[in-house]
Amino acid sequence: MNNGKVFTLAIALRSFLGDYLPHQRAYSVNTILSYRDSLKLLLQFAAGKRGRVSELSLADLNVATITAFLDSLEAERGNGAPTRNVRLSAIHSFFEYVSREYPEHLEQAQRVLSVPFKRTTNRAIDYLEAEELRGILEGIDRSRPAGRRDYMLLALMFNTGARVQEVVSLKATDFRLVTPPTVKFLGKGRRERLCPLWPETARLLEQHFHDCGLDPQQPEFVFRNQQGKPLTRFGARLILQRHIQRATDVQPTLKHKRIHPHSIRHSTAIYLLKSGVDLSTIAHYLGHACINTAHRYVTIDLEAKRAAIAKATPVVTKSCKEPSWRSDENLLKWLESL
Repeated sequence: MNNGKVFTLAIALRSFLGDYLPHQRAYSVNTILSYRDSLKLLLQFAAGKRGRVSELSLADLNVATITAFLDSLEAERGNGAPTRNVRLSAIHSFFEYVSREYPEHLEQAQRVLSVPFKRTTNRAIDYLEAEELRGILEGIDRSRPAGRRDYMLLALMFNTGARVQEVVSLKATDFRLVTPPTVKFLGKGRRERLCPLWPETARLLEQHFHDCGLDPQQPEFVFRNQQGKPLTRFGARLILQRHIQRATDVQPTLKHKRIHPHSIRHSTAIYLLKSGVDLSTIAHYLGHACINTAHRYVTIDLEAKRAAIAKATPVVTKSCKEPSWRSDENLLKWLESL
């Protein structure tokens, strides 16, 4: 295999992840890590039959290999279409970069960019009602340090409606616990936003800082695991799932819901919507770049739908005379009347 072509792939990957995404596009660290993971999986798949990743060239990342890789995500790794599309998005972005920086590979890049995304089904969004969340929080054993941390974590996530990665990335210096208490988040697109805290949440944070020996003037991670390392979003997910399982006895409706950390973000939005907060404020509160993103919360608020239909006058009657289908003429007339 031509060593020059192998070298081109290594240089392209290094400059794409190390310079283009962070400096030219100013992508967040989390986005870059997501792209890195996608490309790493692709390289490992492509090298599966050839041996070492270091022996791959750009030519090895052709349409056939990429399509087979995407299919393997669903067949072997059990990923759904949304995850498949996330991986493909990273691959597309890399080959868009290749097409500009390495014109000799333009034809191959164009072929890869023609690989289509897979259509997905828009599933209903599950969220927690206030009583369900209260049942989860009340079931946490706060006599133990781990329980107090879990309670603080979930309470803060609901208060702010922040993304789980935004929450676990918080440092002590991001908080202002004097009146009025606030927290500063670094969201998508490296956009900073301030979020107000309920006085109850601020008091919990003060106790959490005291328990963990956190100095508000030092940039120390607020949430840590049992090994003392910063809590990850996967760790936060396990914490939520553990307490949901414990709460199903007092809140049986939890058994039929697909709840994950992002569900708490949806729960916050629905709670604000039911409290009379307008969509524009909710969008800014959650850190949405566009207010249209917040419109989906109107569609998933079942209680609001029931209230709307209750205000409307029914147009159907209690009974009707069924048409006779004994003759083709009656059937044709009915079809024409539709």
